[in-house]
Amino acid sequence: MKDAMRESKLGLLIFVFLNVWLCNVTIAAEKNIILFVTDDEGMTMGCYGDQVAVTPNIDALAADGTRFTNAFATTASCSASRSVILSGLHNHKNGQYGHQHHFHKFASFANVVALSLPRTLNAAGYRTGHIGKYHVAPEEVYRFETYLKGPLRNPVAMAEACRDFVENVGDRNDSRPFFLYFATSDPHRGGGKDERSTLKLKPNLFGNLPNGSSHPGVEEVFFKDEDIDVPAFLPDTPETRSELSQYYQSCARIDQGLGKLIEILKENDLYDKTLIVRTSDHGMAFAGGKTTVYDPGLKVPFVVRNPYESDRGVFSNALISHVDVTPSLLDFAGALDLKHNRPRNWQNPDQYWQDKMPDRKPNQPQDNRSGRNRFRSYHGKSWLPILSDSEADHWEAIFASHTFHEIQMYYPMRVVRDHRYKLIWNIANRLDYPFATDLWAASSWRAQFQQGPDAKYGMRTVEEYIHRPPFELYDIRSDPDEANNLAMKPEFAAVLKEYQQKLKDYQQRLEDPWITKWNDE
Repeated sequence: MKDAMRESKLGLLIFVFLNVWLCNVTIAAEKNIILFVTDDEGMTMGCYGDQVAVTPNIDALAADGTRFTNAFATTASCSASRSVILSGLHNHKNGQYGHQHHFHKFASFANVVALSLPRTLNAAGYRTGHIGKYHVAPEEVYRFETYLKGPLRNPVAMAEACRDFVENVGDRNDSRPFFLYFATSDPHRGGGKDERSTLKLKPNLFGNLPNGSSHPGVEEVFFKDEDIDVPAFLPDTPETRSELSQYYQSCARIDQGLGKLIEILKENDLYDKTLIVRTSDHGMAFAGGKTTVYDPGLKVPFVVRNPYESDRGVFSNALISHVDVTPSLLDFAGALDLKHNRPRNWQNPDQYWQDKMPDRKPNQPQDNRSGRNRFRSYHGKSWLPILSDSEADHWEAIFASHTFHEIQMYYPMRVVRDHRYKLIWNIANRLDYPFATDLWAASSWRAQFQQGPDAKYGMRTVEEYIHRPPFELYDIRSDPDEANNLAMKPEFAAVLKEYQQKLKDYQQRLEDPWITKWNDE
């Protein structure tokens, strides 16, 4: 009898202990999402064949996921590009034509709220968090539940600042999966110049600390100028090499931040329950890259690790675009209406604002919430079905554009590019090509500019860089460096005409207002 009572008490104690333990253990949610976006980073990673880069964490992620070799930003400008990533719409439609900050003051149309990634994932049952660079507007459109704070030039510390959000500390009963938008400021130019340099034109620090100091918690990787491989679009000069050394150091710091974030996921049994997308807003912050529509400006690293895919180490040549990010992440979350290519929980944006401001009359013209656009579907489409198929196609061609960067920099360009040819339409070709402030000041550019218009700058002269022809046509297959413009060659007249028509067709289908320039200019 005593033994039976003893066993009954023991069973009760075990039952109570298990219940208390279960109540205090975080049950890791399935199908979490991390969107990791860097600032002004090109294809400078080991997994893309760069022998100089020190990027073991992204290299490992690529080996365990899908590496896209033909991924493109739609525009090589920070705010405009980020609005595309977070809306699934080209910026000529979403309204974010250029920078959001300071006097530039561009913003997306309010009705983009119907398609915005953080909004739609939140409505689909995700808790949403953001850390780092934001650079889009309005906040009501691109609203996250949680805004985390961390030092934007220290990705390791940024990752650590995300720990509580990832671990769901403070609300362990919240069973929702998470979406984390992790946006570094590295390797954007900034932080002053390296005063230790012996060059007259000193290199930018690219966010590195002066005098060889290290950011807390970061094992800084320092590069020698003579070890740098200078890409073809840049001049091989001491000034360029010194800037690239700083740039590579900044990129190595980013990789350590990615490693810390993955470490936190693994510690919490979340690594195999979290989709990780690693990309950049656009290419390198060097003249010939950022703010141009040449490949060094538009082509971006793009690695996806989907833990639910059986195939690993996939190498894909499919053409994908930043407009594909939002519909792809919604597809992963089970929140994409495949028939209409929009959120399953899509709400008419006019109704959204009517519910938000019931005392306002609907569709007041002074609001201009839409620019007469109907925000009912995405421009992009999901790449989720092709992650495990290295032979799969995605787009026949990609469309890209540029309108503004800074408010002073009006220079609209439109692009159509496939695996064979690339056509650039320089709509404002009668203007001098305008420079971003930081690129004009770059020692790599200034050193060549000061030598005069005939000085070489990569594959072009200074004069050719500043003054663009109306059309540029390149055979990407035989001329990947875009050095030989075929647009004026009689033997390519038929190709030029074909791709001009393709460009018009894309502009028509994507509702680009600049299509009127075909007749006006």
